[in-house]
Amino acid sequence: MFTGLVTDIGEVLAVESCADGPRRLTVSCSYPSEEIGIGSSIACSGVCLSVVARGKRGERSWFAVDAAAETLRITSIAAWVVGRRINLERALRVGDELGGHLMTGHVDGLAEVIAREEATGTVRLTLRPPAALGRFITSKASVSLDGVSLTVNEFAGDTFSVLIIPHTLAATTLNDLAVGDAANLEVDMIARYTARMLEQMRLPTT
Repeated sequence: MFTGLVTDIGEVLAVESCADGPRRLTVSCSYPSEEIGIGSSIACSGVCLSVVARGKRGERSWFAVDAAAETLRITSIAAWVVGRRINLERALRVGDELGGHLMTGHVDGLAEVIAREEATGTVRLTLRPPAALGRFITSKASVSLDGVSLTVNEFAGDTFSVLIIPHTLAATTLNDLAVGDAANLEVDMIARYTARMLEQMRLPTT
């Protein structure tokens, strides 16, 4: 589990593709390498991935993760190249502060940035989610964009908007998003499961 509070910004150091297998990504980070356990989970721009290798390169650490075909299909990882900056968050531990909202790191789809407005240090992004996910998004609810916990300002028609404050712009990669870009979207799990329960309640009984 994760909270959507980014604790580091990593950089993709290498991308290795296999014709019939996962894509291996090597990512630099500031986490102490000895604290990164093999098999541990790290959210990479919102995608929960398992560490398969780790080490040191100069003053920074690095870790490697594998992204399977389904992950490449649903998330933005298929477009990642060497040099890309990504948001990082290590898995939540018992006793940690829950400052954002509970997230699984299982991305639901890609949201397209269709507008960007800047004012007094803040940025307002308007995004279009996949049509099937719109029913899980509402004003004042939580969403995760590229692994960052955000509050929906407004949901109208088939789009929603979020307001990003200066601290979040500085501490994450969200300031890199431009019109036409796609962000990894995870909808609020409470909204998802509530909708599922309501659907089951409406099913006819036999």
